[in-house]
Amino acid sequence: MSEPFDNEDSSENPNEDELQDFLRKFMGQDGGLSPEQLAAAAGLPKDPKALADLLAQIQSALATPAGGSSVNWSLATQKAREIARTGGQGILESQRKDIADAIKIGSLWLNQATALSELTSEPKLLSRELWTADAMPLFQALAQPVAESMSNALADNLQSNLPEELAGSMKSAGGLMRSIGAAMFAMQLGEAIGRLSTEVLTGGDIGLPIFQDQRAAFVPQNLGSFVDSFESDRDQTYIYLAVREMVHARLFKNSKWLRDYVVQQITNFSSGITIDSEKLAGLAERFDPSDPSSLQAALESGALISEHSEDQKIALERVETILALIEGWVEVVTESATKLLPKSQAIAEAVRRRRATGGPAEKTFTTLVGLQLRPRRQREATEMWRRITNEVGVAKRDGLWSHPDMLPTSPDIDDPTLLIAKLRAETGAIDAIDQMLIDLLNDEGPVDSAE
Repeated sequence: MSEPFDNEDSSENPNEDELQDFLRKFMGQDGGLSPEQLAAAAGLPKDPKALADLLAQIQSALATPAGGSSVNWSLATQKAREIARTGGQGILESQRKDIADAIKIGSLWLNQATALSELTSEPKLLSRELWTADAMPLFQALAQPVAESMSNALADNLQSNLPEELAGSMKSAGGLMRSIGAAMFAMQLGEAIGRLSTEVLTGGDIGLPIFQDQRAAFVPQNLGSFVDSFESDRDQTYIYLAVREMVHARLFKNSKWLRDYVVQQITNFSSGITIDSEKLAGLAERFDPSDPSSLQAALESGALISEHSEDQKIALERVETILALIEGWVEVVTESATKLLPKSQAIAEAVRRRRATGGPAEKTFTTLVGLQLRPRRQREATEMWRRITNEVGVAKRDGLWSHPDMLPTSPDIDDPTLLIAKLRAETGAIDAIDQMLIDLLNDEGPVDSAE
């Protein structure tokens, strides 16, 4: 075994074995953070199996070659599935029937409310555990930039605080600390996604599509609990939620470019997220190994994330705009398709309240990736889509989803008058006021309304 760092015969640049020994002591009882304390900091329960998994991950991190910085997504998936299994139930035949009946009725109504074609795949019924497995690739894509930033920040912090005698092993230290930091982030993300699996009702409930090949999906255990809260209106609630899910799935199925576009906009934003080194250093100085909750709280609250730069603010506005457009359109189409339900407005309001507040797991995910999934401009976007529907009809409205260049912009959400005038001009239904508005949109002079 290598000699400890305080040995007088140690070389000025200790080798990697010595550095690993140092980190093992730091992570072990002698150095301060016990396995139980690190487990608490990472959000793990203090049970033997969880601790065994944690120690195995730490050993794997210490064995990672210098410079390794990839996030252990299999660990995040494992953690999420473990939580989802706790309290998870199978799918009851009565739940299958309730959902199937709601889909049959809802599909007929939906065909009158949108010009987008029907779904061709059968709806997928998911246990909580299966939902985590299907959703993890999407969350991985969204969280990767932040995870890398977090692990790099931990490595940089270690580099700036190690004693001078460790300077020769900086590369090893950085690689090892990146691996440990990435492991902790993966466990924290897995915890959030696992808890989120106990809250989601459908595949599109978080506002983002979890499937590449779009299809409607339901989590019957969670859906049944929500529906039961409506007591005598259970059948209507099932129909409303089935329609809403099918609307969401139809949009992404027919606009095949949309999923990649949304993910790209979000990753453009999250790639610019940085960890505030001063806040991280301050946390390290105040950190009490006997009370690791401060580390967990900092991760969950997003307290270590730096203020948004100007470029990030622009990227965030683009993300909020596309998410608001999706949510607003889904609400308007669902509203139209369920107008025959006597309790549709009451159910819609309950769904809006639920989505506006979000559950604790969603809030944890939000802070981990630095992004609010519930777009703040949803109400304005909903009103815009209503106006477009009333002025130019369903076909013209839905045609705006055929290409990203045709989507309404942020100014259109504020005031869709010019967009509506342009759409009316394309159909030939244009009057003098519309013509004046169209003139404002063109740099090359008036548009001939007869074209």
